Amino acid sequence: MARGMSIHIGLNAVDPTQYEGWHGELGACENDANDMADIAKSEKIQEKLLLTNDATRAEVIQVIRDAAAVLNPGDFLMVSYSGHGGQVPDLDDEEPDGMDETWCLYDGQLLDDELAACWAVFKAGVRILVFSDSCHSGSVVRAMAYRALESTGALRAVLDLDGQSVARFREMPRNVAMRTYRAHRSFYDGLQAKVKEHVVSASVLLISGCQDNQLSQDGAFNGAFTGSLLRVWKHGTFQGGYREFHRSIVMTMPPTQVPNYFWIGAPNPEFEAQRPFTV
Repeated sequence: MARGMSIHIGLNAVDPTQYEGWHGELGACENDANDMADIAKSEKIQEKLLLTNDATRAEVIQVIRDAAAVLNPGDFLMVSYSGHGGQVPDLDDEEPDGMDETWCLYDGQLLDDELAACWAVFKAGVRILVFSDSCHSGSVVRAMAYRALESTGALRAVLDLDGQSVARFREMPRNVAMRTYRAHRSFYDGLQAKVKEHVVSASVLLISGCQDNQLSQDGAFNGAFTGSLLRVWKHGTFQGGYREFHRSIVMTMPPTQVPNYFWIGAPNPEFEAQRPFTV
């Protein structure tokens, strides 16, 4: 019988001493993590919560590696992240925009290259489902376009799904990202030097809150993406595979925030066709 595990990460703030005075305050990320953990529990999946102060770089990497140590071919892992998305300069020329995307954990950023290294530890045949409700802006020009819309109120009218009066995004501001990178350059450059290309044998399906050149909106209770996911899931009444699940979420989202869908590692048509969260 297959085994199911899940890890749910939600940060409503970060340690300002590690982000050059930036607190990164958000309102709904811990709620997102709790709600995704509730889905796991309803599907009889063992859940692990990491909220704000507990969501450190070392802890997140360790719990993922702990899961890799016990999961076997056919087993299932769900990982959900709600928080700020950040960037550091890409030193390996792997990214079209010259920037590596990151998760802004409490005590520092976790690079997408480090996540790839984590997935590479899992055995072939393990099914991994990742949700990332965070921003991945590709350039400062794109981010500035969002800010201009927000200042006019145009974006608020489209994105304010929870009725809050001011739109707030899960984006690490560009100036903060660069200031933080410069202050900790040797650390982040060292991470990239240590983390090289890895072969991922497991099947990793990522459904992200937006495209690389878009921003994910925070909310009064849930993030825009997580809130839409919950409405589509509808307490487990949704029927269909992951592609249908993704398309249904996209249909409820504004054109300024289009959830992405892509695979890392081994393609797995059987996994893709399963009802979401099937162990």
